[in-house]
Amino acid sequence: MDKEENYLELKKFCVDEGIDLFGVADISQVRDEFKIAPKVAQKLDKAICLGVMLSAAVLSEIDIVPTKLYFHHYKIVNSFLDHIALRLCNIIQKKGYLALAVPATQIIDWEKNVGHLSHRKLGVLAGLGWIGRNNLLVNEKLGSQFRIVSVLTDISLKTDELSKKDCGECKACVKICPSGAVQDNPADFDHVKCFEKLKSFQKQRQAEQFVCGICVNVCRGNKK
Repeated sequence: MDKEENYLELKKFCVDEGIDLFGVADISQVRDEFKIAPKVAQKLDKAICLGVMLSAAVLSEIDIVPTKLYFHHYKIVNSFLDHIALRLCNIIQKKGYLALAVPATQIIDWEKNVGHLSHRKLGVLAGLGWIGRNNLLVNEKLGSQFRIVSVLTDISLKTDELSKKDCGECKACVKICPSGAVQDNPADFDHVKCFEKLKSFQKQRQAEQFVCGICVNVCRGNKK
């Protein structure tokens, strides 16, 4: 099968299983940034990025603090993504190729908010959206109201074009952020302020781990 046929087959599987966003990126220029053994990463030149929308009803309950319901929903969606990523890896491996599923949420350095790789960055490269003022991946249709997982592979696949959209004039997240971490310029996002607020929420037992969801709730994407 050629790269177009492989792309369509894998996308169909994912969509049929409940995936809302599917994109493929060339990672040959960014894989050196991954916290993955070079002997493994250097063999993989594509990333398949999968996204699943979050429940609007669950998000709408969030006001000035995260909710227990949102935390549970967050965990379940991540687990679902990991499950589909594993099944996708199995399909690819049975074709004789390599595939590595990177967990939807597995931070290896909380202070720096670093995982094995940046799903957000790969999502941008895969055409799923752009990095918004809230420092999250923003999709034109879903806003930031989705979670994402990545599968690294060496199977031949066509890649998606980068999104040409951005947040435009929308500053909903700037106005709502309780920590003041979100700024008009996405490059000025204050990671320290954000993390301190996450720790505060956990200390107050508003969440069992570092999750918030306040800016996610108001992010609708650029609908222009």
